[in-house]
Amino acid sequence: MKDPTGEYASGHRGQGRIGSTLSKLRSWAAPVTILLGIVVLWELGVQVWDIPKWQLPSPSEIGQELASSRSLLLEHMLVTLEEIVLGFIAALASGLVLATAIAYSRILERSVYPIVIASQTVPIIAIAPLLLIWVGYGIAPKVIVVALICFYPIAVNTVDGLKAVDPDMVNMMKTLGASRWQVFTKLQMPTAMPYMFSGIKVGISVSVIAAVIGEWVGASAGLGYLITYSQPLFLTARVFAAIVVLSAMGISLFVLASVVERMMLPWYYTEKRANSIERM
Repeated sequence: MKDPTGEYASGHRGQGRIGSTLSKLRSWAAPVTILLGIVVLWELGVQVWDIPKWQLPSPSEIGQELASSRSLLLEHMLVTLEEIVLGFIAALASGLVLATAIAYSRILERSVYPIVIASQTVPIIAIAPLLLIWVGYGIAPKVIVVALICFYPIAVNTVDGLKAVDPDMVNMMKTLGASRWQVFTKLQMPTAMPYMFSGIKVGISVSVIAAVIGEWVGASAGLGYLITYSQPLFLTARVFAAIVVLSAMGISLFVLASVVERMMLPWYYTEKRANSIERM
């Protein structure tokens, strides 16, 4: 005989999954509807007021440009993506190393940390031309621009995470004989990882903007270069198509970072879900 309790529990879990899926779909319904409404109004506005294509292309014309120029867009997208990946890796490595050093050294915290914060007051658009003079017109200046912009949120958020550890937990581990390395790996890093991923998601999102800025200053390929090349020729639909591709890249990179976060921090999301259920 089947266990009625087991059947009930299984059915309850199944209903819970269905309810959760429906809830997620409902949460996406409003933004998707608003986005579709904006696209429809845009299309109708261009048609009703007969706006020239070179001035403001309609969404359908942008879609046609995406289809007809897909090979060109893909070619330049791969260049921009390479700059983003290399720059972000450099920012991630340097940001984590410096954040750890700052969290462990009061001297570095008092001397280097203010410089890191003050560096964000310098407009990156003013530094980019200097990079062309120092390192040339290759991929290096674009990678450096991406690294400079992505570095700050990763470093600052990681420092905050490493300092957010409960001092009583640190004292307890030391009392139990834990070494400094064990305290760092078993307590501080798990505490800091949600903060670190917050910085990573911010950094990976703005990395697209950073790559475009680098390409605007001086480049012979990339989506930023394609935009600056197309504007004087009044290829406005191509400009919008490049912007659509850039937006898709930024969203995809953010989603990828979120997926990696969920895979590496399952306990964090389990705790968040439990806390949200308790508040209901």
